[in-house]
Amino acid sequence: MPKPRKLQISLEATPFYHCVSRCVRRAFLCGKDPVSGRSYEHRRHQIEHDLLKLASIFYIDVAAFAILSNHYHVVLHVDQEAACKADPKDIVRRWHQLYKSKEVSQKYIEGEQLQPHEFNQLNILIDTWRKRLYDISWLMKVLNEEVARRANKEDECTGHFWQSRYKSQALLDEKAVLSAMTYVDLNPIRAAIAATPETSDHTSIKMRIEHWKNKANQQKDAQTEASQPKSLLPFVGNLKQPVPRGLIFSLTDYIELVDWTSRAIRDDKRGATAEGTPPILQRLSISTSHWIELSSHFESRFKGIAGSTESIKALCAHFGLTRQVNRSNSKLLYG
Repeated sequence: MPKPRKLQISLEATPFYHCVSRCVRRAFLCGKDPVSGRSYEHRRHQIEHDLLKLASIFYIDVAAFAILSNHYHVVLHVDQEAACKADPKDIVRRWHQLYKSKEVSQKYIEGEQLQPHEFNQLNILIDTWRKRLYDISWLMKVLNEEVARRANKEDECTGHFWQSRYKSQALLDEKAVLSAMTYVDLNPIRAAIAATPETSDHTSIKMRIEHWKNKANQQKDAQTEASQPKSLLPFVGNLKQPVPRGLIFSLTDYIELVDWTSRAIRDDKRGATAEGTPPILQRLSISTSHWIELSSHFESRFKGIAGSTESIKALCAHFGLTRQVNRSNSKLLYG
């Protein structure tokens, strides 16, 4: 029986989540169907565009993504604090980009005078919309509905397009976040549809590398951490003091890690990169063999939640769960 979504997404535990949606039909989400010969490659561009656009509307950041033939992966970061501090007009404007405006909210945006009962109605709407704008389930709902609607129209059919609801994994600490991001970014390489991270189409790692290279060519002395796409959650470095919103790793360290891992998991290169452990792995005290296992099988090794044994223990205690799920794999792979 599936776990209630409240046991899978708890912002008190972590703002980071790995989500996956898969097609229910044999027809491809993207790519080329080898049976019919029909190409759906254009859908990759549409989904990538929709995902990043929605992230700019919601108070949810995209840390990593990969769009494959019959499913897609995203690692999301919920910025609840920004949503709670946002001006009411910002909330209304954002919601109007998603759905048709209400009469009272349109009057509010246009600066028209509202009656007392309209103010009460507006406040209820703003409170509801504010919560939805930092709700992962709402982002996935809007994204998947639009994808399904277009695909059904293009395929001239009706019915379910997705395999029930999306799957999610709570990423409880930096080890889990880094593992999930690398796992997501390397999906095309594991599927043998790309040879290197920089040629992995419709992934966040390709977007980050291309942006980084372009900035580096324009400004030779630019800091690489600043040379990042605005549509993705940025890397802010290994700072000790309170840091701005972002990933507490170095961009260059992450690119090096993904490149190293991509060569290590390729069958024709297996064992060729055993030397020279990337700095991030040394910092997190994760062995190279365990890291390859995480990068190859992260989704199947952790059901629902991922992180150190201490993080899992704390989360289970918060929900009053007697059984600490994934504890054995966490102890083995994260140490």
